[in-house]
Amino acid sequence: MKILIVDDDPVTRSMLKHTLNAHGYLTAEASDGADALAKMAAETFPIVISDWNMPNMNGLELCEQIRKHDSEGYIYTILLTSNNAMEDRVKGLRAGADDFIGKPFNKDELLERMAAGERVLNLETREALIFALAKLAESRDTDTGLHLERVQRYARFLTQELVGDPAFADEIDEEFIQLVYQTSPLHDIGKVGIPDSVLLHPGKLSKDQFKLMQSHTVIGADCLKGAIAKSPKAKFLHMAHDIARFHHEKFDGSGYPDGLVGEKIPLAARIVAIADVYDALRSRRIYKPAFSHERSCEIICGDAGSHFDPRLVAAFERVHEQFATIAERFSEPSELPGSAEPKELEMVH
Repeated sequence: MKILIVDDDPVTRSMLKHTLNAHGYLTAEASDGADALAKMAAETFPIVISDWNMPNMNGLELCEQIRKHDSEGYIYTILLTSNNAMEDRVKGLRAGADDFIGKPFNKDELLERMAAGERVLNLETREALIFALAKLAESRDTDTGLHLERVQRYARFLTQELVGDPAFADEIDEEFIQLVYQTSPLHDIGKVGIPDSVLLHPGKLSKDQFKLMQSHTVIGADCLKGAIAKSPKAKFLHMAHDIARFHHEKFDGSGYPDGLVGEKIPLAARIVAIADVYDALRSRRIYKPAFSHERSCEIICGDAGSHFDPRLVAAFERVHEQFATIAERFSEPSELPGSAEPKELEMVH
């Protein structure tokens, strides 16, 4: 595993390099955030250790750029800092940092933080299996394109934006953010139980067909319940269950399958609901063309308090540009924006 050390102080870089090399890690060095991004464009670094205060591009800005540009594999970022106040840590988490090390660093703490980072990265194997399972379920519907790839990234950005909000302080931490990213692709896993005649129907569904389509939430949740029975302590299975069953619930209680209201809907499901609807709006389907980013934002903001948690919609408004970037990066030629008649909006909801 090769670690990128980012610090404008050559002495600190040398000390970090010596410690990590002595314990079997390969290292590379960068003098600031801009230099780090250039090196990351040419080489893969699973873990980045960066100083907070640097010229040209500081550690916070580097974290933001790493999360903004995304990558094929998760990059675990550790900020090396003397900023130990809680508000500074919150800023770091919001920017996309995974962990912090005090400055000057302690060798034993550094190595333990590295071990923690490796444990998180090892979860990518589990994540790959989860994603493969979700892709298998989605493969029957050839009209969904890169839907899963987009939804998990929308969900992660939205969750990161909620870090530091007192309303969610008891629920959202680094683990929650990673679990949302890992499990959100399973939101429609229950569609494996929906007949092709309904799933691939080229038009508006009849009342009976729509009722059958709605059952995908219960089918998916029941499937995951079986896995939970085998591994009851696996947090990712519990979150996957909540997302699969409740991502079509609405904040005002008019959703399905259980008609839950407000905060009775699990937070992860409320987050994925926005991600899923935004992607449905932006994507072409058999029954509708793709909507523009601006029109999609109007619809989501207009549904604050009815379909969506208004606090999550407020967070969405702050990061909507990142949503647009993801939509463009993971788009396909058939998913270009068009126009839609008002009657077609009903099908998205």
